[in-house]
Amino acid sequence: MSWFESLILGLVQGLTEFLPVSSSAHLRLTAAFAGWEDPGAAFTAITQIGTETAVLIYFRKDIARIISAWFRSLTNKAMRSDHDAQMGWLVIIGSIPIGVLGVTLKDQIEGPFRDLRITATTLIVMGIILGIADRLAARDETGGKHRAAKERKSLQDLSVKDGLIYGVCQAMALVPGVSRSGATISGGLLMGYTREAAARYSFLLAIPAVLASGAFELKDASEGGHVSWGPTVFATIIAFLVGYAVIAWFMKFITTKSFMPFVYYRILLGILIIVLVSMGALSPHAAESAG
Repeated sequence: MSWFESLILGLVQGLTEFLPVSSSAHLRLTAAFAGWEDPGAAFTAITQIGTETAVLIYFRKDIARIISAWFRSLTNKAMRSDHDAQMGWLVIIGSIPIGVLGVTLKDQIEGPFRDLRITATTLIVMGIILGIADRLAARDETGGKHRAAKERKSLQDLSVKDGLIYGVCQAMALVPGVSRSGATISGGLLMGYTREAAARYSFLLAIPAVLASGAFELKDASEGGHVSWGPTVFATIIAFLVGYAVIAWFMKFITTKSFMPFVYYRILLGILIIVLVSMGALSPHAAESAG
């Protein structure tokens, strides 16, 4: 891998990891369109450590409160009703589905699910679902001529059932094209949460899964010696810097704007992929293990 490739792929990872557009799909498509060699799953998982480090820093106060309250609740019964302590358990519970499905469906995830026709389909379908969820949220927030605005749920209302549903939505992102943030945010909106609450829990929920995946790949890469460490570390740093800026922008964006621009983008990109594959201009297995 060249330094230029690592720069571009790091930029793509940082730009798309937190937006509801699927970073795995974009990494793979970038490599396929540019005609580059497959950067590999290890490269992707390690660069995700960079973007998740951005999450850790951006939400450091929330994370510190949650971890502190969770540990204290283990020995202090009075702390078990504390919202931050409960959030700690909810993040753990919400991480179970992706852990279980990631292991049981490993062969399918690394094989048939990587067909670009499936990626295109998930881009379109999840785009439509996100659009529906966004419209429902907008209707509740603004009301209408014959209906009053409806108050949506905050993270204070998060229950074990909702946490598990969030977790199942996150697990859907094991299929390229779904998007971790897109699936969890859509799930949150459909369950009646505000845009800000859905996005915040989506980012917090991703931390254990992404860091565990990155650490696993880092261990394998260290033992196998099949990673270009210089370009990979460089891409990880780029992903961290860009990812932090994207989080800051995205959290402000969703407080006043809708997700519809991302919906249109997903649908158009999915249609483009289907057309290119149908015309033979793009192989459905191009850069298959990228992302």
